Amino acid sequence: MSAQPTLEREKTSGSSDIDEKKVHAHDTSVEEQPEEEYEDEAYEGNDVSKPFPIDPHAPEETHQLTVRAVVVGCGLGAVVGASNIYLGLKTGFTFGPQLFGAIFGFAILKPLSKIIPESGIVGKVLGGGPFGPKENCTVQTAATAAGGLGILFVSAVPAMYNMNLLSRNPADDIGRLIGLTFCAAFFGVFFVIPLRRYYIINQKLTFPTPAATAYTIRQLHRGRHGAVVAHKKAMALVYSFAATFCFKIMTGYAPGIIYDWHIGWTLYRLGFTGAIALENYNWVLEFTPAFFGAGMLSGLNASWSFLGGSVLAWGIIAPSIVKTGKAVLKPIDPEEFPGWASVMAMVYKDPEQYITGPSPRYWLLWPGVFIMLVYSFADIFISLIPSFGSLTLRKSDFDPRGWFTRTLQDDDEDRTPLEDRVPHTWWIGGLLVSTVACCAILSKLFHMNVGTSILALVLGFIFSFIAVQSSGHTDVNPVSTVAKASQLVFGGVSKGVGMEIKAAQTLNLAAGVIAAGSAAQSSDMTGDLKTGYLLGSKPRAQFIAQCAGAVVAVFLSCGLFILFTKASPCIIYPDEYDGICTYGAPSVAAWVAVATAVTAPKLPIPPSSGYTAIGLGIASVITVLIKHFLVPKKYWGYVPNWNAIGLAFVVPQVWYSIAMGFGSVFNAIWLKKNPKSFDMYMFAISAGLLAGEGLGGVLQAILAIAKVDGQIYGTAIGCPGLEYCG
Repeated sequence: MSAQPTLEREKTSGSSDIDEKKVHAHDTSVEEQPEEEYEDEAYEGNDVSKPFPIDPHAPEETHQLTVRAVVVGCGLGAVVGASNIYLGLKTGFTFGPQLFGAIFGFAILKPLSKIIPESGIVGKVLGGGPFGPKENCTVQTAATAAGGLGILFVSAVPAMYNMNLLSRNPADDIGRLIGLTFCAAFFGVFFVIPLRRYYIINQKLTFPTPAATAYTIRQLHRGRHGAVVAHKKAMALVYSFAATFCFKIMTGYAPGIIYDWHIGWTLYRLGFTGAIALENYNWVLEFTPAFFGAGMLSGLNASWSFLGGSVLAWGIIAPSIVKTGKAVLKPIDPEEFPGWASVMAMVYKDPEQYITGPSPRYWLLWPGVFIMLVYSFADIFISLIPSFGSLTLRKSDFDPRGWFTRTLQDDDEDRTPLEDRVPHTWWIGGLLVSTVACCAILSKLFHMNVGTSILALVLGFIFSFIAVQSSGHTDVNPVSTVAKASQLVFGGVSKGVGMEIKAAQTLNLAAGVIAAGSAAQSSDMTGDLKTGYLLGSKPRAQFIAQCAGAVVAVFLSCGLFILFTKASPCIIYPDEYDGICTYGAPSVAAWVAVATAVTAPKLPIPPSSGYTAIGLGIASVITVLIKHFLVPKKYWGYVPNWNAIGLAFVVPQVWYSIAMGFGSVFNAIWLKKNPKSFDMYMFAISAGLLAGEGLGGVLQAILAIAKVDGQIYGTAIGCPGLEYCG
């Protein structure tokens, strides 16, 4: 990148005090330069490690944080939050609100900004006045914060009811639910600020969906000044989005034909009985455009480390431990389909089975979690050795005057003006207040002492590093699975003080909610800040929007959970309905399983699993040392990413890593064969793939609520059953 655009970004990025049009008013070399040539000079390929170049034709944005942006963002987040709770209870999966908030925020506010007069406060509130990309970023930030806590109510919270640890009626527990959600929401928001510097500025992680969101917003606002290049990119985005959106809707009605190819199952039904092993270990091809696009953005290293981890975990280790009797498969229908079995079992009535007869999924859980923990912190520690203190605080920060009159350091890669950053007093003060509030709430409502409350918060902080690093590399956030480690820790705590079983299980799940929720929140918020960093938005404005969205999320999530459980009580009391429920709630079973296991008298980790975890953890640390001290930096792309490998151990859905692997290879070939078209279209197409499948998932949820979805009108041809496809 040339020096001129860089200098201009230092002056104007994120600041409304400088008129960008005035900066370029006397710069005829830029004014007269065609946009196509300007963009090629300013934007090196599709680099998402630094902010997008300033568009010289774009008008100045005098306002980024507005009432209309926050209100619309929170409303859109509410829609996604409702869809996520529905889909999470159905399938165990949720999707992020970023792209949904960005696109529909534009669709709502752009027309209103032109129709409603700008003058007066009413005009600003209702939607009058210019609507630009940075305000659009505020919309998606509020949407993410408002719609991102549904994960708690499709996993740990229902598990507490499954185990009869709360009242019979969730409405009677509204205070406890709000208190628990409040703790998870706000603690995660406040410690996200230092993560921004490390993961976005220093480590320059990709964050595929947030990067695609930033690019989508940028293209939406190019308007008539986009000229030839912008028009071509916008059309590529529109076409890829529309095609993917329609494809995603169709997959709900014939998943086994156009979406999931269960090759092992098909061969098994044709008489090749040995092929059922492919089905048993989840070796299924799924044509998921979103993860194909994520692979395009993540690159070969992260994607193939993820795929390599899947091969190691589910192609080598899982069959080996089953053959040697270290783990067992759960038969699905032994009478009609002998040999067909599942690796997914996580709940056993006899606690001894967690050690003597675990499923491959449970056995691999502990090595995966340990690998990610050890590798993430080894990589962080070694990376910080040369420049310790660049994470958040500098020497000047310890000067009391510096807290209010800071100066931009020469070695600070973040060129965001200081007045647009989040002050230390905001996030540190908020962190202290939220910590005290959490301790008080957990003590009053769940009888947790200060020590255990702080331990839960510390674990949430630790897990946030894993969550952010995983989502930054692969777009997959494993926080719900990684939080099982917090359950193991609190299982040991409860045993150490001799707690009664019910009290120990309540502590286990309440602490797990805090650890998982705060880590999930911080991961989502870091992604938002990545979007803002690329667009040159003010972190301060985003932080306020995040806090506003978090308030909405607390009450929205609790209310939706009560609504869903009132309509379908089988969600929280499946045993009373003989397991027959329209909501399978698969994530709930995992939380119940681990809570039951870790509060049992014996350590619930199979010895062979524990030894494997230690061995692979040591290998991951050695890899970090070799990478940093023996391998030249230009060859780091060939060093395996153990965080992605560990992620594959805890994500049994192998088709995700397969799709990412193919996406990254497609990108590498495209770049080599036609770098010009790659630079022109790659980001637009990948963004369209991610947005199309994400928003298609929203419509699928609406169709399911209206009872016109594939579960009722679809076909299971090619699938073991609709519940195994789509």
